[in-house]
Amino acid sequence: MRTTRFAALTVSAVFALAACGGGDDSGSAASSPSVSAETSADAHNAQDVSFAQGMIPHHQQAIEMAELAAGRAASPQVKDLAARVEKAQGPEISTMTGWLKTWDEKVPESMPGMDHSGTDGMEGMAGMMDSADMDKLKKASGKEFDSMFLTMMVEHHEGAVEMATTEKAKGEYKDATAMAGDIVTAQNAEISEMKKLLGEN
Repeated sequence: MRTTRFAALTVSAVFALAACGGGDDSGSAASSPSVSAETSADAHNAQDVSFAQGMIPHHQQAIEMAELAAGRAASPQVKDLAARVEKAQGPEISTMTGWLKTWDEKVPESMPGMDHSGTDGMEGMAGMMDSADMDKLKKASGKEFDSMFLTMMVEHHEGAVEMATTEKAKGEYKDATAMAGDIVTAQNAEISEMKKLLGEN
């Protein structure tokens, strides 16, 4: 009788342990939906990374070009436009840098005062000026600068719009696609503005 009772207790203990284990598993399963929800909210893809890594140096060059206008442009409208480019694109660079750090992706090096078109792999990017173009702009002044600046910035903006349009279509990260939409809207408006200014020269 003792042997039978001991065996019965042992079997009961095994079932009790199994039940506890099952409880833990169900608890883990219950917590997994919230984890996956967080993951989907922050989801991004390779296009989002490419957009940020490309747009940062693109914006940096636009700011570099805009900074030249203060001391070289003759037209108040050109100076005003350049100031707006700096004001809009500086914060966007900071935001995109934050995304890349969060995603543990490489952040393009910032090289203030240097020609960003000389950065490895950037020469073929849509709308980027090459070293020769930047040198010409730096040497120009007055109306010559205004005309050159507007012509180059139209091309530069068109490149940014092209990149942003691709991000809107293929990106996954909501903040990145939202920024891309803002870039398309703002820079298309500035392109129209610059083309009108070129027509007046």
